[in-house]
Formats: sequence, structure tokens, C-alpha cells
Amino acid sequence: MNIAVTPPRTADHPVEPVFLDRWSPRAFTDEAISEAGLMELLEAARWAPSAINVQPWRFAWGLRGDAAFDRIESALLPGNRAWAGKAAALVVVGSKLTRTTQEGAEVPNGFHAFDAGTAWGFLSLAARMKGWATHAMGGFDHAKMAEVLALPEGYGLHAVVAIGRQADASTLPEGLRAREVPSLRRPLAQTAGHGHFPA
Repeated sequence: MNIAVTPPRTADHPVEPVFLDRWSPRAFTDEAISEAGLMELLEAARWAPSAINVQPWRFAWGLRGDAAFDRIESALLPGNRAWAGKAAALVVVGSKLTRTTQEGAEVPNGFHAFDAGTAWGFLSLAARMKGWATHAMGGFDHAKMAEVLALPEGYGLHAVVAIGRQADASTLPEGLRAREVPSLRRPLAQTAGHGHFPA
């Protein structure tokens, strides 16, 4: 089921509907996603732009019902565990903190988080185009997540993304139902300035 965005979002300028339709619900149905279906979304993320083509993003994933999903879910903070366990998949977004120079030296990569965020954005739009909803969370125990996923040295964690078919808000715990609405955005004029950054 692909639930309409209510209330509808309105753009200040013409934009493809997928950008307005994408939001971050917490209510998911019991529908599963196949491994092949998830790979289609991660394939979209793979083609995100990357500074110097370093491609620092990394993803660790699990499908609901498998051990990887359970390990990822175990590191979520309680408020997110209350709903994220119904997702069809959980994907952890991380990135390599350094890059290798042409001379073979490892140096800090100041763009690792920027690039990983772009890859997550590609994943979220690909999911929406396939009728899946996504919700990225920062609420997880970083140390525990690093442990349960055997995070390599020199890598950082950014977010956990829940993926599933959107369900009605009534399926959520009562305290979350009122929050199950798309967030709006400030006017573009408050975000983008000609020759200056708006305050």
C-alpha cells in the first residue's frame, strides 16, 4: 500500500513529485522485502556522486527475521525499537573516515559524511519510486552497533534506515500516532541566497 502524503506538501517551484512524496513514516506493514528488492535500492545508492570517486559509504543490512536484522535492532534506542522492528529491512549507513592518496598514504577524508549522506538520499528516493517507505534514525547505541556489526577500524556510523511498506498510523503505539505526518520545509528563500547564505 502506498499511502498518500497527507497533508500534501506544496513546492515553491516545479519539482518532480517523488521529492514531495518522500517522507519518513514509522508505521510499517508486515510485508517482507526480498534480498533482490533490497539490492535494487542499494544499487541506486552505489551510484551516488563521490568526491574524488572515493565512495566512502558502507552499508550493513538485515532482513526482518534474520540474525543480522536482530543484531541491528538490538542496538537501537528503546524509542526506535518500539516501531522499527516491524520494518522489512534495517540498513546501517557508515563510511570510511580516510582516503588513500596516489602515493598510498591514508589521509582524512573531509567528505566522507557528505558522500554517505548523498548515498542515503539516493537510497531513499529509489525506495519511494518502488513504493517503499524509509525512515533514517540517529537513535542508536554507536558502541553497541559497532560491536554487533564488527565495524572495521577507521570507519564511522551515521544512521540506521528502516525500510518497509507504509501502514496506517493506527498500527503504531499510541504515543507515536500523532507524529505520523509528513514534516514541512521552510521556504526556499530562507535556505538559498543569491551570493550569500541566508541567516
